[in-house]
Amino acid sequence: MTAQIINGKEISAAFRKTLAQKIADFPSEDMPVLAVILVGDDDASKIYVRNKQKAAAEVGIGCEVMEFSSTIGEQALLNVIDELNANHHIDGIIVQLPLPKHLDRLKILSRIAPSKDVDGFSPYNTGLLSYNSPDAFISATPKGILHLLLSTGIELEGKHAVIIGRSNIVGRPVSTLLLNQNCTVTITHSRTQDLPSIVKTADIIIAACGQPCLIKGDWIKEGAVVIDVGINRIDGKLCGDVDFAEAVNKASFITPVPGGVGPMTVAMLLANTFAAFCRHQQSSHHCNCDHHHCNCQG
Repeated sequence: MTAQIINGKEISAAFRKTLAQKIADFPSEDMPVLAVILVGDDDASKIYVRNKQKAAAEVGIGCEVMEFSSTIGEQALLNVIDELNANHHIDGIIVQLPLPKHLDRLKILSRIAPSKDVDGFSPYNTGLLSYNSPDAFISATPKGILHLLLSTGIELEGKHAVIIGRSNIVGRPVSTLLLNQNCTVTITHSRTQDLPSIVKTADIIIAACGQPCLIKGDWIKEGAVVIDVGINRIDGKLCGDVDFAEAVNKASFITPVPGGVGPMTVAMLLANTFAAFCRHQQSSHHCNCDHHHCNCQG
């Protein structure tokens, strides 16, 4: 068996094209707006923010980047978020991670108004996800993973999904998302014993542990679907958490690195921003739709 490649770059491009068409249906003065808070001089964070700016512009979403010194005080940053929460022209707010160590990440993220928390990292939105509420903003990477899984056409209900990694950004929320799809979910992590034998039972593998090429071909059950979230660099080349050269001969579907999950993350952030915009339009009586069902929903 040679796996079919799940081309996240192509799927993301098609998704963003559709999203741009939906946004174009609104008057130009009603453009959705995303505010991005960038603290410090982390080069990777700056690249991620530039990519978000570019992608937002391509679909018709305004993107306002607010940059602050790494020495900014916690209260000062909270005051910035309060101002953005009160600004009716801002639909979505994200804080680019990681933050400097002196800033309490949970406190900062919790300050974002739930209706503008398009990263879905606040306790409020993660709680709504646990309740399988349609009002939850689902964090972008797990949402993108689900979109890629659905693109394969496989039936998720009843499948055994094994997640390698328990981060608050990927592992934990994607486990809840797949539970909500009626999967049977196992979460593994650095303390898990006999990891290969657990992975071998998986119909769906979500690798998000940050260990380059950890998951080998002989760990994978014939015909499993493999989603590789890892982004690692070895000798100047990018690779995932899965040994792609081996896994491609065992899996039925597999994402490449790069070009798999990564492009979907930005696309889902834009979708969440548009959904927030639509909810704000509805609450202002500018949109006569039900945001759970209409074309406004990303």
